[in-house]
Amino acid sequence: MAKESFFRPFYTVLVLAFVCSFLVSLASVGLRPRQEANRAQERKKNILLAADLFTTEKNIDQVFATIQPRIIDLASGKFIPENEISVQQFDQLASTNDKQRSRLLPKDEDPAGLRRLEKYSLVYLVKKNNRLSKVILPVRGKGLWSTMYGYVALNGDLKTICGIAFYEHGETPGLGGEIENPAWLASWQGKKLYDDNGKVALKIVKGKSKATGEAALHEVDGLSGATLTGNGVERLFHFWFDKQGFKPFLDRLQQEEEKNG
Repeated sequence: MAKESFFRPFYTVLVLAFVCSFLVSLASVGLRPRQEANRAQERKKNILLAADLFTTEKNIDQVFATIQPRIIDLASGKFIPENEISVQQFDQLASTNDKQRSRLLPKDEDPAGLRRLEKYSLVYLVKKNNRLSKVILPVRGKGLWSTMYGYVALNGDLKTICGIAFYEHGETPGLGGEIENPAWLASWQGKKLYDDNGKVALKIVKGKSKATGEAALHEVDGLSGATLTGNGVERLFHFWFDKQGFKPFLDRLQQEEEKNG
């Protein structure tokens, strides 16, 4: 009887721990679909923000329905037919863990710190009167403390930035975290990606840009106290908009638009 009394509290604790663990796991599984749906909505919102299409007056899904998502082969810039890879089922980030759908990047070809690059990428097209109006592209790259994930929207000329938005990062609040500051994001609008020779020419300068004329179109003000995060954003742009990123796609799309123009 003494033994039973001595061990009973331990049994009680073990049973309670098991029950609590089971309930937490059950709640986690039950909430997962809602959490995934919320993440999907947040991504859609940031795509719309980058493209300057977000409005509180309309439902996100309603506005997003005007955008055409497609999958491209990054190396060739060609569209992948829907019957080969479904847009709805394609997980771009997960594909970086698939050796058949990604490749290891040598250090000298990896300024954005990605380590692996996927073979295929999502792109989002906005058309007006059957002509390309905007294209929104997913980008990511290392900042000071984290990988920064975002979207860059280009105008129909495929050279001018319409807007950018970052939806996930772990940069320092108030410093590198200012990559989410609406005023800083707005300063990207109208900036030119490429110089006259087709080279990526964007720079994030320290402090305020003092450039004038054409040079000013390639410079963005730096983030106060977050030079390294700014450097990461600049490297991100130089990777994704050069030949290893979206350049083959943008060149091909430009040719198609000129042909159909």
